[in-house]
Amino acid sequence: MHPRIEDYALIGDLQTAALVDRNGSIDWLCLPRFDSPACFAALVGDQDNGHWTLAPRSAGARAERAYRDDSLILDTVWETEGGSVRVTDFMPQRDHMPDVMRVVEGLRGRVEMRSVLRLRFDYGRVVPWVRATEGCRVAVAGPDSVWLRTPPASTTYGEDFSTRSDFAVAAGERAAFVLTWHPSHEPRPEQLDPFEALADTAEDWRAWSTRCRYDGPYRAAVVRSLITLKALTYAPTGGIVAAPTTSLPEEPGGVRNWDYRYCWLRDASLTLNSLLLAGYLDEAGAWRDWLLRAVAGAPDDLQIMYGLAGERRLPEFEVPWLSGYRDSLPVRIGNAAVEQRQLDVYGEVIDSFHVARTAGLPAELHAWSIQRTLMDYLESTWRDPDEGIWEIRGPRRHFVHSKVMAWVAADRAVRALEGHQELTGDLDRWRAMRDEVHREVCAHGYDAERGTFTQSYGSTELDAATLLIPRVGFLPGNDPRVVSTVDTVRRELTHGGLVRRYSTEGESVDGLPGDEGTFLVCSFWLADALLLTGRREEARQLFERLLALRNDVGLLSEEYDPATARQLGNFPQAFSHVGLVGTAFALHHGAGAD
Repeated sequence: MHPRIEDYALIGDLQTAALVDRNGSIDWLCLPRFDSPACFAALVGDQDNGHWTLAPRSAGARAERAYRDDSLILDTVWETEGGSVRVTDFMPQRDHMPDVMRVVEGLRGRVEMRSVLRLRFDYGRVVPWVRATEGCRVAVAGPDSVWLRTPPASTTYGEDFSTRSDFAVAAGERAAFVLTWHPSHEPRPEQLDPFEALADTAEDWRAWSTRCRYDGPYRAAVVRSLITLKALTYAPTGGIVAAPTTSLPEEPGGVRNWDYRYCWLRDASLTLNSLLLAGYLDEAGAWRDWLLRAVAGAPDDLQIMYGLAGERRLPEFEVPWLSGYRDSLPVRIGNAAVEQRQLDVYGEVIDSFHVARTAGLPAELHAWSIQRTLMDYLESTWRDPDEGIWEIRGPRRHFVHSKVMAWVAADRAVRALEGHQELTGDLDRWRAMRDEVHREVCAHGYDAERGTFTQSYGSTELDAATLLIPRVGFLPGNDPRVVSTVDTVRRELTHGGLVRRYSTEGESVDGLPGDEGTFLVCSFWLADALLLTGRREEARQLFERLLALRNDVGLLSEEYDPATARQLGNFPQAFSHVGLVGTAFALHHGAGAD
């Protein structure tokens, strides 16, 4: 049986990331990038598909874990009859040669330990050739090689197509394992001292975390979410992945299993806003530069997502040899939603440039020309239907949120021209577009009889994305249509007090069987909307309930099932942590009042 999704913790090096469960097993790791084929794929298969377990040999050992201070260094303390031991898992930041380091330190008595390393390249399918060389064991399969350094005092041997090491640590003793990826055609990689790397990694994270300018009552939660967002950044390019995993299900045993190891313009644009709020201008600037490279070209070629370096082709296919997380099939690689048309991303992109400009990021000379081109295209296409924010795999519609974000694009473009005389554009035309979009949405996207904005023109379905209407400035929070929409969404879209994405009225909107959990980011949106409509105490209560849903190390997945009290979907999810940061800042800096 797979561990619960919330039983995992994250380590990473700003190139890739690994998931470590409570029992000391690394069950997911892609090398050398987030979107590379996994060499540990037990997360969506079984242990034969690759894992690395490091734990006491005693069956009755008990573990407690926590991140070390404000870092991505994971400490797990094991208590056994013979003593206690700490295992520290981390990945130092090193260009192009990811390392996973596991330091074992004896705390009390003497503890017998075992490491079981089962490498399986190509998502758990390919067994590598392993040989001993130069004091290491090297595993090779095609273009990949992984080098393992074990403690000198350990007994290391091969068994059942795995590499096992037995050793013991007494109080005060330390031992280290180092796993390093390297291209198989190149010479042996440079070796890092694991103890020096641990000290350097701790200092790197300490220096980064102290730059956070949030000083409110939720600082620990905000910093942990910002560290998570930083960990989902691909440092060589500045791209930000939605999550480091694929095919963790929205419904256990179901088919709603998607690959999130790519850069969604929407998610990453909102991540930029969070980074700017917290004072991380360098990271925001790197993302802005990634965005400029990714969207360059014809505006009708704008995609909703890209690869880590701006790659456009992300073909979706299924991996038949993996059994799925708790039998959730299929396991998918790639994402066919890349072919969808989602008009809201034009609004998110132009808004992110506006936020960056307002925050004082140095201007890029060609950034405004790209925005003008995007606006010219949007002006002629905003009336068309699309697939909407939730990537519904069905007929295109006139989604209200997409139209609202077209208004956002026009509004931000108008504001840019009004506030910056050096910028050029057709101010009167964009004002006219902004006014026309606003009139149309209010006329066709609002159901006066029910008192709510709907998911699409002419429909009776609800959509949590309409909670964003006051936040983006389309209508003020005290507008009766906003207040009634918030109340209707709260009444009809919540389950156990948390928010679903949309209503289905007995049918599947997206054409897929099964169900899904509540969406955590939508619940943060509800807290924001309550705040903006003057219900501060209710917003605070909802926010603190959401904080309580984080796992023991402060991480959130995409969804949550109130019935089973379990996290669902890919993990950890950038969108959820963006929501946490945004609501914490809003509560602290004040919007709305009882």
